[in-house]
Amino acid sequence: MMELITLKEYTKEGVVYEKLEDNKVRCLACYHKCLIFENKSGICRVRYNEGGKLFVPRNYVATIANDPIEKKPFFHVLPSSFALSYGMLGCNFHCSYCQNWDISQFLKDKQVRGQFIPITKYDIVSLAKKYGSKVIVSTYNEPLITVEWSYEVFELAKSNGFLTGFVSNGYSTINSLKYIRPVCDLYKVDLKTFNDKSYRRLGATLKGVLESIINIKSLGFHLEIVTLVIPGYNDSNEELANIAKFLYSVDRDIPWHVTAFHPDYKMLDTPHTPAQTLIRAYNIGKEMGLNYVYTGNIPGLEYEHTYCPNCNNIVIKRYGFKVLEINMNKNKCNKCGYIIPGIF
Repeated sequence: MMELITLKEYTKEGVVYEKLEDNKVRCLACYHKCLIFENKSGICRVRYNEGGKLFVPRNYVATIANDPIEKKPFFHVLPSSFALSYGMLGCNFHCSYCQNWDISQFLKDKQVRGQFIPITKYDIVSLAKKYGSKVIVSTYNEPLITVEWSYEVFELAKSNGFLTGFVSNGYSTINSLKYIRPVCDLYKVDLKTFNDKSYRRLGATLKGVLESIINIKSLGFHLEIVTLVIPGYNDSNEELANIAKFLYSVDRDIPWHVTAFHPDYKMLDTPHTPAQTLIRAYNIGKEMGLNYVYTGNIPGLEYEHTYCPNCNNIVIKRYGFKVLEINMNKNKCNKCGYIIPGIF
């Protein structure tokens, strides 16, 4: 079990912040832009002010695993490759259905014990080499709150030939995005709802996430979007259509993953998402003009394949996280030559 005083041993002064008068600081890592007084922490609870300086986490992970890239999910990045995936402690949201609550709600929920593993950036890159990973990803909890640590890891990873990425709630600032962009290739955003009131219950705003998605795309990250479709929460035709319309307005080629909810954390009484609901969401996305829509968490559906928008050829055939066929010549459909966006 990790005490807060122990956590402080694994910190350094941050970069993505500004110093203010009276030893106050303004954190700029996420859209909250917390004003933090001396000896206080931000909403995430892991970025804190000591002596008028902002200290941030580094040199540990709460969990680490070598996952299929499809699990992130990135469907348009090196299909069938593996991503060394690490997560830390804390979050800037408080989602009642979080599937990683045992690390994300550290210092917010007394159930969370806060266990961790000391590790260096060299250890992480060595593990990626050992396990044959092609990508190194910050995931499981919110990577923005440890953006400086990811910069260290990713800078080393890039110099060793790896792709790098964030799996994020997307509540970013232009400051953090510009800071991490030189060493980060991929960005997956959870667009959880298109309802501002629902976002405020999670501790955020819809506006902040939508602005972030636009900025992420404009800065040239490879971007994919996930919406966890929850019965009675965000599964109406209107809300799903609004999400699809927004994504279309940014870029119709953005992959949109509509994934199935399973009961977790404080939403144990909410039912699983029926397959039919995901198919409905898929059809809405396609009707709104999106080229790449995928169902997730229910393996075996035809809607998890990548289809060529030009000739409807299956260019990547999947079963869950497993790639069964790749019918492409590099980044082109092998039937008609249409270019499929992504990193292949």
